[in-house]
Amino acid sequence: MESINLVESFSEFQEFKNIDRTTMMRILEDVFRSMLVKKYGTDDNIDVIVNVNRGDFEIWRTRVIVDDGEVEDPIHQIAYSEAIKVEPDFEIGEDFQESIKIEDFGRRDILTIRQSLSTKVQEYEKNNIYKKYIDKVGEIVTGEVYQVWKKEILVLDDEGIELLLPKSEQIADDYYHKGDIIRAVVARVELRNNIPVIILSRTSPLFLERLFEAEVPEVYDGLITIRKTVRIPGKRAKIAVESYDDRIDPVGACVGMKGSRIHVIVRELRNENIDVVNFTTNPTLFITRALSPAKITSITLHPETLKADVFMKPDQVFYAIGKNGYNIKLAGKLTGYDIDVYRDAEEDVEDVDIDEFSDEIEQWVIDVLKGIGCYTARSVLELAQDDLMRRTDLEEETVKDVIRILKAEFDEE
Repeated sequence: MESINLVESFSEFQEFKNIDRTTMMRILEDVFRSMLVKKYGTDDNIDVIVNVNRGDFEIWRTRVIVDDGEVEDPIHQIAYSEAIKVEPDFEIGEDFQESIKIEDFGRRDILTIRQSLSTKVQEYEKNNIYKKYIDKVGEIVTGEVYQVWKKEILVLDDEGIELLLPKSEQIADDYYHKGDIIRAVVARVELRNNIPVIILSRTSPLFLERLFEAEVPEVYDGLITIRKTVRIPGKRAKIAVESYDDRIDPVGACVGMKGSRIHVIVRELRNENIDVVNFTTNPTLFITRALSPAKITSITLHPETLKADVFMKPDQVFYAIGKNGYNIKLAGKLTGYDIDVYRDAEEDVEDVDIDEFSDEIEQWVIDVLKGIGCYTARSVLELAQDDLMRRTDLEEETVKDVIRILKAEFDEE
């Protein structure tokens, strides 16, 4: 077997594995030196010459010529009578160089070389992938969907490296086909059986932050700082921003003219509703901003327990809580306070808990009313009929019946 054949076979392998030719040749030299040490006990008198341009290599072994019968170390010495068989002009004391051919190793050794090369190349590839992506954790990458499975999606980057997007890291409305282009943040790099596994995420708050960096130059340049980000992926998110330059409005810059900047991010996140909040170290003001669009009457803080009692008019409770409770839940995570919402107490105004009408109003209707923040009869009656229908999606006749029953309660009094 000629050396060029061995090199060419592994040149094809390295092209497939994205290993540059120079590195491949270095691996090749290391493997041969290991085999030479095993065969001769040392490689200190052996030169492995790799020609990157031609894609081949030569192995030369150097020994000193000594008188016949004085060979004490056959690894480093050769008898004069043996040396002149190759070149009659040799003299005692000169260096004798001989070429070592691949076939000199024997069939078993050649197979071992092939296996060692394969192992070395795979180790290099794994280390290379790990080093590349461990430095990319927290960064956005773009790839092509290669395979869609039930629990995860296989994505290939521009170098053909495999990336995984688990179902748990996908937005609920994400739906991909093979060949689709996908953007996600590198969440982590795991080693499974010594194999690097790159995990992507589209649900991480970091993904939202990196999207803002990409779309808002002031964030990328550091003129605006993102202080905290919380998300319910695909539903709603809140991001607190701050600027140390009074000339820059951080909220306005992030939203953009007519929402041009934030709309790009919203589309990427499957229409996730994003609230940009101006950060402040004043907890009362921060909670007020975080609960927007609800209008707050007053806030009582309990710093020792990180609880906040928020008071507002009854018609503002729905806005504070938000659909499915998303707004108050995210506001709590953003500010770090456990927020409880209360309606303002009104003197000389009697009210009745909505549950008291369970014998006249079906329970599922009562639950719908509670879902929009109406826990009492007056909180329902303070809303216009059209507003009630819009918020609850209840039919007109149902809303009319509810209003009639509640009004009757107070008319009797």
